[in-house]
Amino acid sequence: MEPFKVIKYPVSTEKAVRLMEADNKLTFIVNLRATKKEIKDSLKKGFGIDITSVRTFITPEGKKKAYVKLTKDKPAIDVATQLGIM
Repeated sequence: MEPFKVIKYPVSTEKAVRLMEADNKLTFIVNLRATKKEIKDSLKKGFGIDITSVRTFITPEGKKKAYVKLTKDKPAIDVATQLGIM
């Protein structure tokens, strides 16, 4: 899949910001059919982000949310600033 068909948009709620600061994680809404590997590959290809893990779940609204943990060398806040989230 193409990166922008997998990743729909980043989430910038209070919880997402707290996860950026504390756990070096970014939060995205992704395609409902996307696998963890597709999410990881799309972020690497589309944004140049190195990822250690991906956790997903489906919200009560029927959207798929992905919590993406970044490598230690790249702070999530810096990536969020580049993406225009913060």
